[in-house]
Amino acid sequence: MLEYGKIWQNMAKYDKKIVEIICELISTDSYTIAEICKIVGIAESTYFEWQAKKSEFSEAIKKAQDKFSELLISEAKKSLVKMVKGYTVQETRTVSADSGKKDENDKKIVKVKEHVVIDKHFQPVPAAVFFTLTNRDPDNWKHRQENSISGEIGIKSALENLSDEELQDIVDGKTN
Repeated sequence: MLEYGKIWQNMAKYDKKIVEIICELISTDSYTIAEICKIVGIAESTYFEWQAKKSEFSEAIKKAQDKFSELLISEAKKSLVKMVKGYTVQETRTVSADSGKKDENDKKIVKVKEHVVIDKHFQPVPAAVFFTLTNRDPDNWKHRQENSISGEIGIKSALENLSDEELQDIVDGKTN
């Protein structure tokens, strides 16, 4: 977390610099208003008062929020591409052991016993592939679900198989 609060402690005067810091916080991370106010050293009521009374402040806040939304959309697109294409990451594992020796500062010297680098591949996620195709190429990839209700026909044919006595029981509400 940024430490602007120390700079702005006890400062509730509207200032261009404080607005820039608030907007930077909003546009780069998902801080709450309470967290932002604590960082910059203002009361939440001051924040809301500025937003209500100072149009340049509320416009700057809106632009910062829009910038953060664009950032999230960009990151989501990058993540979707990785899920559609698959990706590989390298995992490194190092095992060390005490050598029994010490350096000139009396710190233990360790020696590497084992160093392993593994390429770990993550396959494409079928749901992400299907999502991408149905949204990017809807003419060729659709949710093709056809539902039809045949209740009327089903009820009609079921009623035809009942005796007059059974039908009367249904009308009288005597069915189980």
